[in-house]
Parts: sequence; structure tokens; C-alpha cells
Amino acid sequence: MGKPELHQKTEVKIKEPTSLKGTFTSVLFLGGFLVLTWLGVFLLFLNRF
Repeated sequence: MGKPELHQKTEVKIKEPTSLKGTFTSVLFLGGFLVLTWLGVFLLFLNRF
């Protein structure tokens, strides 16, 4: 039987840091839409009584 190799050489590639400004902007727009929708439905609910 052969000996299993314990030390395998692997290359680690370091990626450049990416900008998440577009993701943050999209999340803010989505959050704003959800808050405005919730407030609109809540105010509609209050006006019914």
C-alpha cells in the first residue's frame, strides 16, 4: 500500500475587494418601498374606522 500524502500544495487566489454600493442602494430602495407600502396600508386601515 502507498502512503497517503498529508501535505498537499494548494494555491490560494486572493480576490480584489468588490464594491457593494449598488447592493446597499438596492436594499435601501426595497426597504423604503416596504415601509411606504406598510404605512399606506396602515393609514388606509385607520381611515376605515
